[in-house]
Amino acid sequence: MGPLDIAAFGVFLVCWLAYQPLLGFVSKQRGGVINTDMTVIRAAWMRNMVGRENRFMDGQLLGHALNSASFFASSNLILIAAAAGALFGGEATFRSVSALEVIRTSSRFLFEFQLALVLVCLARGLLDFIWSIRQMNYCIATVGAVPDGLTTEETEQFGQISARLLNPALSSFNSGIRGYYFAIAAGAWLFGPWAFMAATLGSITLLFWRQRRSPAAKAIGDLRRLLEATPRRAPVPAEPSSSASPLSGNEP
Repeated sequence: MGPLDIAAFGVFLVCWLAYQPLLGFVSKQRGGVINTDMTVIRAAWMRNMVGRENRFMDGQLLGHALNSASFFASSNLILIAAAAGALFGGEATFRSVSALEVIRTSSRFLFEFQLALVLVCLARGLLDFIWSIRQMNYCIATVGAVPDGLTTEETEQFGQISARLLNPALSSFNSGIRGYYFAIAAGAWLFGPWAFMAATLGSITLLFWRQRRSPAAKAIGDLRRLLEATPRRAPVPAEPSSSASPLSGNEP
């Protein structure tokens, strides 16, 4: 592994490890970051969920998010199997890849290290998806456990606790998606250290742009400000039935 490869690998490690802390710092200093704005939106969702008498829609929405995480986890497993198959293919795989003109790998050790880095990025993403799926199951149980007829204070408390479950679940899902970006950047190392550095910096730039400058980020920021400016209303209690069944045995 030459000095340029080591430098490119160092750039990748710095970007990979520093992205989340740096995004949190930018969010505290300037705001307008999707991940932070969505925590407020999800908290509002959970408060509204607790105040609703019929929570079927909320269960459907959580089920859709759970299915999405399961799909990405299954896809990640397939990619991990493909990368592991190439990594453990031995000398035959290295000779086949080295014959390609676009591949820039100097030794079998470097080639295996490059594939191992892709495998680590995918495996980290898979662990995030698995943890996200487990937390979403906890959220579904929470939706089913919330009682009806709560007071305003109880609605706020149940909503906050539900949001404390939902936000980490979907944050883990986001981390799993982010793993694809870094896996693609790691795969670019096969085309040389310069391609590796360019792909790493390009991935980080794209992630930050989508978090702060994309049309989705601006719309989500506007929605957060609108939710924060809208006064919270007390839940409307369910009205008792005005008629009784003649077969119920109770007086009307």
